[in-house]
Amino acid sequence: MAAVSAAPLAAINGAEKMASTSLAYLESSKVKGTKTLISELCRQFYHLGWVSGTGGSIAVKVHDESIPRKQQLIVMSPSGVQKERMEVDDMYVLSSSGSVLSEPLTKPWPYKPPKCSDSSPVFLKAHEMRDAGAVIHSHGMESCLVTMINPLSKEFRITHMEMIKGIQGHGYYDELVVPIIENTAHERELTDSLAEAIKAYPKTTAVLVRNHGIYIWGDSWISAKTQAECYHYLFDAAIKLHQLGLDWSTPSHGPIRHLNGVMGNHPNAKISAKAGTLSLNKGIEPSRRCIVLDIEGTTTPISFVTDVLFPYARDNVGRHLELTYDTAETQDDIRLLQAQVSEDLENGVLGAIPIPSDGEKEDVIGALVANVEAMIKADRKITSLKQLQGHIWQTGFQNNEIEGIVFDDVPEALEKWHALGIKVYIYSSGSRLAQRLLFGNTTFGDLRKYLSGFFDTTVGNKKETKSYIEITQSLGVDNPSEILFITDVYQEATAANAAGLEVIISVRPGNGPLPENHGFKTIQSFSEI
Repeated sequence: MAAVSAAPLAAINGAEKMASTSLAYLESSKVKGTKTLISELCRQFYHLGWVSGTGGSIAVKVHDESIPRKQQLIVMSPSGVQKERMEVDDMYVLSSSGSVLSEPLTKPWPYKPPKCSDSSPVFLKAHEMRDAGAVIHSHGMESCLVTMINPLSKEFRITHMEMIKGIQGHGYYDELVVPIIENTAHERELTDSLAEAIKAYPKTTAVLVRNHGIYIWGDSWISAKTQAECYHYLFDAAIKLHQLGLDWSTPSHGPIRHLNGVMGNHPNAKISAKAGTLSLNKGIEPSRRCIVLDIEGTTTPISFVTDVLFPYARDNVGRHLELTYDTAETQDDIRLLQAQVSEDLENGVLGAIPIPSDGEKEDVIGALVANVEAMIKADRKITSLKQLQGHIWQTGFQNNEIEGIVFDDVPEALEKWHALGIKVYIYSSGSRLAQRLLFGNTTFGDLRKYLSGFFDTTVGNKKETKSYIEITQSLGVDNPSEILFITDVYQEATAANAAGLEVIISVRPGNGPLPENHGFKTIQSFSEI
Protein backbone atom coordinates (compact mmCIF):
# COMPACT_ATOMS: atom_id res chain seq x y z
CA MET A 1 0.00 0.00 0.00
CA ALA A 2 1.47 3.36 -1.02
CA ALA A 3 1.77 6.24 1.43
CA VAL A 4 -0.45 9.22 0.60
CA SER A 5 0.64 12.80 1.11
CA ALA A 6 -2.58 14.36 2.38
CA ALA A 7 -1.71 18.06 2.20
CA PRO A 8 -1.84 18.57 -1.57
CA LEU A 9 -4.89 16.42 -2.15
CA ALA A 10 -7.34 19.30 -2.08
CA ALA A 11 -5.42 20.81 -4.98
CA ILE A 12 -6.24 17.95 -7.33
CA ASN A 13 -8.42 19.82 -9.76
CA GLY A 14 -11.00 17.84 -11.72
CA ALA A 15 -10.71 14.46 -10.02
CA GLU A 16 -13.15 15.58 -7.32
CA LYS A 17 -13.50 18.83 -5.43
CA MET A 18 -13.33 17.34 -1.95
CA ALA A 19 -10.03 16.19 -0.48
CA SER A 20 -11.59 13.03 0.91
CA THR A 21 -12.85 12.04 -2.52
CA SER A 22 -9.44 12.90 -4.04
CA LEU A 23 -7.93 10.35 -1.69
CA ALA A 24 -10.34 7.83 -3.18
CA TYR A 25 -9.28 8.95 -6.67
CA LEU A 26 -5.65 8.04 -5.89
CA GLU A 27 -6.89 4.50 -5.21
CA SER A 28 -9.08 4.45 -8.32
CA SER A 29 -8.77 1.98 -11.18
CA LYS A 30 -7.45 4.71 -13.49
CA VAL A 31 -4.47 5.45 -11.26
CA LYS A 32 -3.83 1.79 -10.46
CA GLY A 33 -4.09 0.92 -14.15
CA THR A 34 -1.42 3.49 -15.00
CA LYS A 35 0.85 2.12 -12.26
CA THR A 36 0.42 -1.39 -13.63
CA LEU A 37 1.18 -0.16 -17.14
CA ILE A 38 4.47 1.45 -16.04
CA SER A 39 5.65 -1.70 -14.24
CA GLU A 40 4.90 -3.74 -17.38
CA LEU A 41 6.65 -1.26 -19.68
CA CYS A 42 9.74 -1.13 -17.48
CA ARG A 43 10.04 -4.92 -17.63
CA GLN A 44 9.94 -4.70 -21.43
CA PHE A 45 12.42 -1.83 -21.49
CA TYR A 46 14.79 -3.74 -19.20
CA HIS A 47 15.02 -6.59 -21.68
CA LEU A 48 15.70 -4.05 -24.44
CA GLY A 49 18.61 -2.65 -22.43
CA TRP A 50 17.01 0.75 -21.88
CA VAL A 51 16.62 0.66 -18.07
CA SER A 52 19.32 -1.71 -16.83
CA GLY A 53 21.38 -1.02 -13.73
CA THR A 54 18.43 0.84 -12.16
CA GLY A 55 18.87 3.56 -14.80
CA GLY A 56 16.19 5.06 -17.00
CA SER A 57 12.63 5.93 -16.07
CA ILE A 58 9.12 6.61 -17.37
CA ALA A 59 6.30 8.99 -16.50
CA VAL A 60 2.72 8.61 -17.76
CA LYS A 61 -0.30 10.85 -17.27
CA VAL A 62 -3.43 9.24 -15.85
CA HIS A 63 -5.83 9.46 -18.76
CA ASP A 64 -9.21 10.71 -17.56
CA GLU A 65 -11.55 12.52 -19.94
CA SER A 66 -13.24 14.25 -17.01
CA ILE A 67 -10.02 16.08 -16.15
CA PRO A 68 -8.36 18.69 -18.42
CA ARG A 69 -5.17 17.22 -19.87
CA LYS A 70 -2.98 19.91 -18.29
CA GLN A 71 -4.31 18.95 -14.84
CA GLN A 72 -4.15 15.17 -15.10
CA LEU A 73 -2.07 13.32 -12.50
CA ILE A 74 1.33 11.88 -13.39
CA VAL A 75 2.51 8.41 -12.38
CA MET A 76 6.30 8.07 -12.30
CA SER A 77 8.70 5.21 -11.71
CA PRO A 78 11.09 5.60 -8.74
CA SER A 79 14.82 6.11 -8.86
CA GLY A 80 17.52 3.59 -7.97
CA VAL A 81 15.38 0.45 -8.13
CA GLN A 82 15.53 -2.71 -10.21
CA LYS A 83 13.18 -1.61 -12.99
CA GLU A 84 12.35 -5.17 -14.07
CA ARG A 85 11.16 -6.05 -10.54
CA MET A 86 8.98 -3.02 -9.86
CA GLU A 87 5.47 -3.54 -8.55
CA VAL A 88 2.36 -1.38 -8.66
CA ASP A 89 2.91 0.06 -5.18
CA ASP A 90 6.46 1.15 -6.06
CA MET A 91 5.22 4.09 -8.14
CA TYR A 92 4.99 7.77 -7.28
CA VAL A 93 1.91 9.84 -8.10
CA LEU A 94 2.45 13.55 -8.75
CA SER A 95 0.18 16.48 -9.42
CA SER A 96 0.56 18.26 -12.75
CA SER A 97 2.73 20.86 -10.98
CA GLY A 98 5.07 18.19 -9.56
CA SER A 99 3.82 17.89 -5.97
CA VAL A 100 4.13 14.34 -4.64
CA LEU A 101 0.65 13.06 -3.80
CA SER A 102 1.48 9.41 -3.16
CA GLU A 103 4.79 7.65 -2.57
CA PRO A 104 5.89 4.04 -1.96
CA LEU A 105 6.37 2.64 1.52
CA THR A 106 9.89 1.80 2.65
CA LYS A 107 10.87 -1.83 2.08
CA PRO A 108 13.21 -3.85 4.35
CA TRP A 109 16.90 -4.39 3.61
CA PRO A 110 18.45 -4.75 1.05
CA TYR A 111 16.06 -2.31 -0.60
CA LYS A 112 16.95 1.39 -0.49
CA PRO A 113 14.50 3.96 0.87
CA PRO A 114 12.08 5.12 -1.88
CA LYS A 115 13.14 8.10 -3.98
CA CYS A 116 11.29 9.86 -6.77
CA SER A 117 13.00 9.68 -10.15
CA ASP A 118 16.02 11.96 -10.58
CA SER A 119 14.52 12.77 -13.97
CA SER A 120 11.29 14.15 -12.53
CA PRO A 121 12.11 17.85 -13.26
CA VAL A 122 13.01 16.90 -16.84
CA PHE A 123 9.82 14.84 -17.23
CA LEU A 124 7.71 17.71 -15.90
CA LYS A 125 9.32 20.12 -18.36
CA ALA A 126 8.41 17.85 -21.30
CA HIS A 127 4.88 17.46 -19.96
CA GLU A 128 4.62 21.23 -19.60
CA MET A 129 6.22 22.42 -22.87
CA ARG A 130 4.89 19.69 -25.18
CA ASP A 131 1.73 18.65 -23.35
CA ALA A 132 3.14 15.13 -23.35
CA GLY A 133 1.01 12.22 -22.22
CA ALA A 134 4.08 10.07 -21.54
CA VAL A 135 7.84 10.59 -21.31
CA ILE A 136 10.44 7.83 -21.54
CA HIS A 137 14.05 8.18 -20.40
CA SER A 138 16.30 5.47 -21.85
CA HIS A 139 19.93 4.57 -21.16
CA GLY A 140 20.01 2.38 -24.27
CA MET A 141 23.58 1.82 -25.46
CA GLU A 142 22.82 2.99 -29.01
CA SER A 143 21.40 6.31 -27.78
CA CYS A 144 24.63 6.89 -25.89
CA LEU A 145 27.12 5.81 -28.57
CA VAL A 146 25.49 7.76 -31.39
CA THR A 147 26.27 11.01 -29.55
CA MET A 148 29.97 10.09 -29.26
CA ILE A 149 30.79 9.58 -32.94
CA ASN A 150 31.24 13.32 -33.39
CA PRO A 151 31.84 14.83 -29.93
CA LEU A 152 31.18 18.38 -31.17
CA SER A 153 27.95 17.67 -33.01
CA LYS A 154 24.86 19.35 -31.57
CA GLU A 155 22.43 17.24 -33.61
CA PHE A 156 21.78 13.74 -34.87
CA ARG A 157 20.50 13.70 -38.46
CA ILE A 158 19.31 10.82 -40.62
CA THR A 159 17.16 10.47 -43.71
CA HIS A 160 15.73 7.88 -46.10
CA MET A 161 15.15 5.14 -43.53
CA GLU A 162 11.80 3.35 -43.26
CA MET A 163 11.63 3.64 -39.47
CA ILE A 164 11.65 7.45 -39.69
CA LYS A 165 7.95 7.05 -40.52
CA GLY A 166 7.40 5.98 -36.91
CA ILE A 167 8.47 9.41 -35.63
CA GLN A 168 5.63 11.89 -35.28
CA GLY A 169 5.39 14.29 -38.24
CA HIS A 170 7.99 12.52 -40.39
CA GLY A 171 7.98 10.49 -43.59
CA TYR A 172 10.54 8.33 -45.38
CA TYR A 173 11.95 11.20 -47.42
CA ASP A 174 12.17 13.64 -44.51
CA GLU A 175 15.32 14.38 -42.56
CA LEU A 176 14.99 13.52 -38.88
CA VAL A 177 16.85 15.95 -36.61
CA VAL A 178 17.36 15.21 -32.90
CA PRO A 179 19.12 17.84 -30.75
CA ILE A 180 22.02 16.75 -28.52
CA ILE A 181 22.64 18.39 -25.14
CA GLU A 182 25.64 17.91 -22.87
CA ASN A 183 25.48 15.61 -19.86
CA THR A 184 25.65 16.79 -16.25
CA ALA A 185 26.52 15.09 -12.97
CA HIS A 186 22.88 15.08 -11.86
CA GLU A 187 19.89 14.54 -14.14
CA ARG A 188 17.88 17.36 -12.62
CA GLU A 189 20.58 19.74 -13.89
CA LEU A 190 19.60 18.83 -17.47
CA THR A 191 16.26 20.61 -17.13
CA ASP A 192 17.29 24.03 -18.46
CA SER A 193 19.29 22.72 -21.43
CA LEU A 194 16.48 20.33 -22.35
CA ALA A 195 13.99 23.21 -22.23
CA GLU A 196 16.24 25.25 -24.53
CA ALA A 197 16.46 22.33 -26.97
CA ILE A 198 12.68 21.87 -26.97
CA LYS A 199 12.24 25.57 -27.70
CA ALA A 200 14.90 25.60 -30.43
CA TYR A 201 13.52 22.46 -32.12
CA PRO A 202 9.72 22.83 -32.04
CA LYS A 203 9.15 19.68 -34.12
CA THR A 204 11.33 17.30 -32.13
CA THR A 205 9.86 14.58 -29.91
CA ALA A 206 13.20 13.63 -28.36
CA VAL A 207 16.42 15.08 -26.94
CA LEU A 208 19.67 13.13 -26.80
CA VAL A 209 22.03 13.57 -23.85
CA ARG A 210 25.67 13.01 -24.79
CA ASN A 211 27.33 9.98 -23.17
CA HIS A 212 24.09 9.34 -21.30
CA GLY A 213 20.86 8.47 -23.17
CA ILE A 214 17.68 10.03 -24.50
CA TYR A 215 14.36 11.56 -23.43
CA ILE A 216 11.39 10.76 -25.69
CA TRP A 217 7.78 11.90 -25.40
CA GLY A 218 4.43 11.43 -27.10
CA ASP A 219 0.80 12.37 -26.57
CA SER A 220 0.18 8.88 -25.14
CA TRP A 221 2.24 5.99 -23.81
CA ILE A 222 1.68 4.17 -27.12
CA SER A 223 3.06 7.11 -29.10
CA ALA A 224 6.06 7.50 -26.79
CA LYS A 225 6.84 3.77 -26.84
CA THR A 226 6.49 3.50 -30.62
CA GLN A 227 8.77 6.45 -31.19
CA ALA A 228 11.29 5.17 -28.63
CA GLU A 229 11.55 1.89 -30.53
CA CYS A 230 12.02 3.74 -33.81
CA TYR A 231 14.64 6.12 -32.39
CA HIS A 232 16.70 3.26 -30.96
CA TYR A 233 16.46 1.38 -34.26
CA LEU A 234 17.68 4.45 -36.19
CA PHE A 235 20.56 5.05 -33.75
CA ASP A 236 21.62 1.42 -34.05
CA ALA A 237 21.42 1.62 -37.85
CA ALA A 238 23.51 4.81 -37.87
CA ILE A 239 26.22 3.20 -35.73
CA LYS A 240 26.39 0.13 -37.95
CA LEU A 241 26.44 2.22 -41.14
CA HIS A 242 29.28 4.27 -39.66
CA GLN A 243 31.21 1.08 -38.88
CA LEU A 244 30.80 0.10 -42.53
CA GLY A 245 32.14 3.46 -43.68
CA LEU A 246 28.71 4.57 -44.90
CA ASP A 247 27.14 7.98 -44.36
CA TRP A 248 23.76 7.57 -42.63
CA SER A 249 22.87 11.26 -43.07
CA THR A 250 22.63 11.20 -46.88
CA PRO A 251 19.72 9.82 -48.94
CA SER A 252 21.79 7.07 -50.61
CA HIS A 253 23.74 6.07 -47.46
CA GLY A 254 26.75 5.69 -49.73
CA PRO A 255 30.45 5.71 -48.75
CA ILE A 256 31.49 8.59 -46.50
CA ARG A 257 32.90 11.12 -48.91
CA HIS A 258 35.65 13.69 -48.56
CA LEU A 259 35.64 15.40 -51.93
CA ASN A 260 36.50 19.10 -52.20
CA GLY A 261 36.61 19.41 -48.44
CA VAL A 262 32.95 18.55 -47.98
CA MET A 263 32.79 15.97 -45.26
CA GLY A 264 30.33 13.57 -43.76
CA ASN A 265 31.41 11.65 -40.65
CA HIS A 266 34.74 10.67 -42.16
CA PRO A 267 37.36 9.05 -39.93
CA ASN A 268 40.12 11.09 -41.61
CA ALA A 269 38.39 14.36 -40.92
CA LYS A 270 39.61 16.67 -38.21
CA ILE A 271 37.28 18.89 -36.21
CA SER A 272 37.88 22.59 -35.85
CA ALA A 273 36.66 23.51 -32.38
CA LYS A 274 36.79 27.19 -33.23
CA ALA A 275 34.79 26.98 -36.45
CA GLY A 276 32.70 23.99 -35.41
CA THR A 277 33.11 22.56 -38.92
CA LEU A 278 34.73 19.49 -40.41
CA SER A 279 37.77 19.75 -42.64
CA LEU A 280 40.28 17.48 -44.34
CA ASN A 281 43.71 16.91 -42.84
CA LYS A 282 44.95 19.14 -45.64
CA GLY A 283 43.15 22.00 -43.93
CA ILE A 284 40.57 22.72 -46.65
CA GLU A 285 37.30 23.81 -45.06
CA PRO A 286 33.93 23.66 -46.84
CA SER A 287 32.32 26.96 -47.78
CA ARG A 288 29.00 25.46 -48.85
CA ARG A 289 27.36 22.58 -47.02
CA CYS A 290 23.74 22.83 -48.13
CA ILE A 291 21.79 24.02 -51.16
CA VAL A 292 18.13 25.04 -50.87
CA LEU A 293 16.19 25.18 -54.13
CA ASP A 294 12.97 26.93 -55.06
CA ILE A 295 10.84 25.00 -57.58
CA GLU A 296 8.76 27.28 -59.81
CA GLY A 297 11.11 29.15 -62.16
CA THR A 298 14.18 27.50 -60.64
CA THR A 299 14.04 23.73 -61.08
CA THR A 300 10.79 23.67 -63.02
CA PRO A 301 9.27 25.91 -65.72
CA ILE A 302 6.65 28.31 -64.42
CA SER A 303 4.45 27.14 -67.28
CA PHE A 304 4.30 23.62 -65.81
CA VAL A 305 2.82 25.01 -62.62
CA THR A 306 0.47 27.53 -64.24
CA ASP A 307 -0.56 25.47 -67.29
CA VAL A 308 -0.58 21.92 -65.85
CA LEU A 309 -0.69 21.69 -62.05
CA PHE A 310 -3.00 24.60 -61.24
CA PRO A 311 -5.57 23.76 -63.96
CA TYR A 312 -5.56 20.09 -62.91
CA ALA A 313 -6.28 21.03 -59.30
CA ARG A 314 -8.94 23.55 -60.32
CA ASP A 315 -10.69 21.18 -62.71
CA ASN A 316 -10.65 18.24 -60.31
CA VAL A 317 -11.34 19.81 -56.92
CA GLY A 318 -15.05 18.98 -57.06
CA ARG A 319 -14.48 15.40 -58.14
CA HIS A 320 -11.78 14.92 -55.49
CA LEU A 321 -13.96 16.26 -52.68
CA GLU A 322 -16.92 14.17 -53.82
CA LEU A 323 -14.92 10.92 -53.93
CA THR A 324 -12.97 11.44 -50.70
CA TYR A 325 -15.37 13.57 -48.65
CA ASP A 326 -15.69 11.21 -45.68
CA THR A 327 -11.98 10.40 -45.34
CA ALA A 328 -10.02 11.82 -42.40
CA GLU A 329 -7.55 13.41 -44.82
CA THR A 330 -10.21 15.37 -46.72
CA GLN A 331 -12.06 16.32 -43.56
CA ASP A 332 -8.81 17.82 -42.30
CA ASP A 333 -8.44 19.71 -45.61
CA ILE A 334 -11.99 21.03 -45.24
CA ARG A 335 -11.36 22.23 -41.68
CA LEU A 336 -8.29 24.14 -42.81
CA LEU A 337 -10.18 25.72 -45.70
CA GLN A 338 -13.11 26.67 -43.46
CA ALA A 339 -10.76 28.41 -41.05
CA GLN A 340 -9.02 30.25 -43.89
CA VAL A 341 -12.29 31.32 -45.52
CA SER A 342 -13.61 32.56 -42.16
CA GLU A 343 -10.51 34.72 -41.84
CA ASP A 344 -10.86 35.89 -45.46
CA LEU A 345 -14.48 36.93 -44.89
CA GLU A 346 -13.46 38.97 -41.85
CA ASN A 347 -10.77 40.69 -43.91
CA GLY A 348 -12.99 41.25 -46.94
CA VAL A 349 -10.91 39.09 -49.31
CA LEU A 350 -12.32 39.12 -52.84
CA GLY A 351 -13.90 35.82 -53.91
CA ALA A 352 -14.45 34.43 -50.40
CA ILE A 353 -17.92 33.04 -49.76
CA PRO A 354 -19.26 31.39 -46.58
CA ILE A 355 -18.95 27.61 -46.23
CA PRO A 356 -21.93 26.07 -44.41
CA SER A 357 -20.71 24.29 -41.28
CA ASP A 358 -23.68 21.94 -40.96
CA GLY A 359 -25.05 22.05 -44.51
CA GLU A 360 -25.70 19.29 -46.98
CA LYS A 361 -22.65 17.64 -48.51
CA GLU A 362 -23.39 19.10 -51.94
CA ASP A 363 -23.71 22.63 -50.54
CA VAL A 364 -20.44 22.34 -48.64
CA ILE A 365 -18.59 21.02 -51.69
CA GLY A 366 -20.07 23.75 -53.89
CA ALA A 367 -18.87 26.47 -51.53
CA LEU A 368 -15.46 24.85 -51.19
CA VAL A 369 -15.03 24.64 -54.98
CA ALA A 370 -15.92 28.33 -55.39
CA ASN A 371 -13.43 29.40 -52.73
CA VAL A 372 -10.65 27.16 -54.04
CA GLU A 373 -11.11 28.44 -57.59
CA ALA A 374 -10.84 32.03 -56.31
CA MET A 375 -7.70 31.16 -54.32
CA ILE A 376 -6.06 29.49 -57.33
CA LYS A 377 -6.95 32.43 -59.58
CA ALA A 378 -5.32 34.81 -57.09
CA ASP A 379 -2.26 32.48 -56.83
CA ARG A 380 -2.47 32.59 -53.04
CA LYS A 381 0.40 30.98 -51.10
CA ILE A 382 -1.60 29.64 -48.18
CA THR A 383 -1.26 26.30 -46.42
CA SER A 384 -4.94 25.30 -46.65
CA LEU A 385 -4.94 25.61 -50.45
CA LYS A 386 -1.53 24.01 -50.91
CA GLN A 387 -2.45 21.01 -48.76
CA LEU A 388 -5.62 20.32 -50.75
CA GLN A 389 -3.81 20.81 -54.06
CA GLY A 390 -1.17 18.31 -52.96
CA HIS A 391 -3.82 15.68 -52.29
CA ILE A 392 -5.49 16.33 -55.66
CA TRP A 393 -2.14 16.14 -57.48
CA GLN A 394 -1.34 12.90 -55.65
CA THR A 395 -4.28 11.29 -57.39
CA GLY A 396 -3.12 12.72 -60.72
CA PHE A 397 0.41 11.37 -60.35
CA GLN A 398 -0.85 7.96 -59.15
CA ASN A 399 -3.14 7.72 -62.19
CA ASN A 400 -0.34 8.81 -64.55
CA GLU A 401 -2.39 11.86 -65.52
CA ILE A 402 0.49 14.15 -64.51
CA GLU A 403 4.26 13.82 -64.97
CA GLY A 404 6.70 16.16 -63.25
CA ILE A 405 8.84 18.49 -65.38
CA VAL A 406 12.30 19.80 -64.44
CA PHE A 407 14.83 21.66 -66.56
CA ASP A 408 17.33 19.44 -68.37
CA ASP A 409 20.28 20.61 -66.27
CA VAL A 410 18.64 19.80 -62.93
CA PRO A 411 19.16 15.98 -62.69
CA GLU A 412 22.87 16.21 -63.53
CA ALA A 413 23.41 18.99 -61.00
CA LEU A 414 21.56 17.10 -58.27
CA GLU A 415 23.64 14.01 -58.94
CA LYS A 416 26.88 16.03 -58.87
CA TRP A 417 26.05 17.79 -55.59
CA HIS A 418 25.02 14.49 -54.07
CA ALA A 419 28.35 12.93 -55.06
CA LEU A 420 30.17 15.84 -53.42
CA GLY A 421 28.31 15.29 -50.17
CA ILE A 422 26.39 18.57 -50.42
CA LYS A 423 22.88 18.18 -49.03
CA VAL A 424 20.10 19.56 -51.21
CA TYR A 425 16.71 20.67 -49.90
CA ILE A 426 13.56 22.05 -51.50
CA TYR A 427 11.70 25.13 -50.23
CA SER A 428 8.47 25.86 -52.06
CA SER A 429 5.08 27.36 -51.38
CA GLY A 430 3.65 24.03 -52.54
CA SER A 431 3.07 21.45 -49.80
CA ARG A 432 5.78 18.94 -48.95
CA LEU A 433 3.55 16.24 -50.39
CA ALA A 434 3.32 18.12 -53.70
CA GLN A 435 7.10 18.57 -53.75
CA ARG A 436 7.73 14.86 -53.21
CA LEU A 437 5.22 13.97 -55.90
CA LEU A 438 6.84 16.28 -58.45
CA PHE A 439 10.42 15.10 -57.88
CA GLY A 440 9.36 11.49 -57.47
CA ASN A 441 7.59 11.37 -60.85
CA THR A 442 9.67 13.40 -63.31
CA THR A 443 10.41 12.71 -66.96
CA PHE A 444 13.94 11.85 -65.72
CA GLY A 445 12.64 9.37 -63.15
CA ASP A 446 12.63 9.59 -59.36
CA LEU A 447 15.01 12.37 -58.24
CA ARG A 448 14.16 12.19 -54.54
CA LYS A 449 17.25 10.05 -53.89
CA TYR A 450 19.31 13.23 -54.34
CA LEU A 451 17.23 15.32 -51.93
CA SER A 452 17.66 15.46 -48.16
CA GLY A 453 14.41 17.18 -47.19
CA PHE A 454 11.50 19.45 -48.06
CA PHE A 455 10.28 22.76 -46.60
CA ASP A 456 6.96 24.46 -47.29
CA THR A 457 5.09 27.48 -45.94
CA THR A 458 4.64 25.82 -42.55
CA VAL A 459 8.11 27.24 -41.77
CA GLY A 460 6.92 30.68 -42.89
CA ASN A 461 6.25 32.90 -45.90
CA LYS A 462 8.99 32.71 -48.52
CA LYS A 463 9.31 36.50 -48.62
CA GLU A 464 10.00 36.81 -44.88
CA THR A 465 13.50 36.69 -43.40
CA LYS A 466 12.40 34.72 -40.34
CA SER A 467 11.51 31.78 -42.60
CA TYR A 468 15.13 31.46 -43.72
CA ILE A 469 16.34 31.82 -40.14
CA GLU A 470 14.06 28.89 -39.25
CA ILE A 471 15.48 26.83 -42.13
CA THR A 472 19.04 27.69 -41.08
CA GLN A 473 18.32 26.43 -37.57
CA SER A 474 16.73 23.27 -38.94
CA LEU A 475 19.74 22.50 -41.15
CA GLY A 476 22.13 22.87 -38.22
CA VAL A 477 24.91 24.79 -39.97
CA ASP A 478 27.24 26.96 -37.92
CA ASN A 479 26.93 29.90 -40.29
CA PRO A 480 24.00 30.79 -42.58
CA SER A 481 26.49 31.56 -45.36
CA GLU A 482 27.12 27.81 -45.63
CA ILE A 483 23.67 27.56 -47.26
CA LEU A 484 23.14 28.51 -50.90
CA PHE A 485 19.58 29.49 -51.78
CA ILE A 486 18.53 29.58 -55.43
CA THR A 487 15.27 31.28 -56.46
CA ASP A 488 13.78 33.27 -59.30
CA VAL A 489 11.94 35.73 -57.03
CA TYR A 490 13.75 38.93 -56.01
CA GLN A 491 11.77 39.36 -52.77
CA GLU A 492 12.68 35.81 -51.70
CA ALA A 493 16.33 36.44 -52.55
CA THR A 494 16.29 39.63 -50.45
CA ALA A 495 14.72 37.86 -47.47
CA ALA A 496 17.21 34.97 -47.62
CA ASN A 497 20.12 37.36 -48.00
CA ALA A 498 18.98 39.29 -44.91
CA ALA A 499 19.12 36.00 -42.99
CA GLY A 500 22.75 35.56 -44.04
CA LEU A 501 22.32 32.91 -46.76
CA GLU A 502 24.32 32.95 -49.98
CA VAL A 503 21.83 33.70 -52.78
CA ILE A 504 21.76 33.18 -56.54
CA ILE A 505 18.82 34.19 -58.73
CA SER A 506 17.69 31.76 -61.41
CA VAL A 507 16.92 33.31 -64.77
CA ARG A 508 14.86 30.83 -66.77
CA PRO A 509 12.58 31.15 -69.82
CA GLY A 510 9.21 32.52 -68.75
CA ASN A 511 10.44 34.00 -65.46
CA GLY A 512 9.34 37.49 -64.45
CA PRO A 513 11.62 40.54 -64.83
CA LEU A 514 14.09 41.50 -62.11
CA PRO A 515 14.65 45.02 -60.76
CA GLU A 516 17.56 46.91 -62.28
CA ASN A 517 20.75 46.81 -60.20
CA HIS A 518 19.32 44.08 -57.96
CA GLY A 519 22.84 43.16 -56.84
CA PHE A 520 22.52 39.35 -56.94
CA LYS A 521 24.49 36.86 -58.99
CA THR A 522 22.32 35.23 -61.68
CA ILE A 523 22.51 31.94 -63.55
CA GLN A 524 20.62 30.47 -66.49
CA SER A 525 21.59 26.86 -65.71
CA PHE A 526 22.66 24.88 -62.65
CA SER A 527 25.75 23.89 -64.65
CA GLU A 528 27.07 27.40 -63.95
CA ILE A 529 27.28 26.70 -60.21
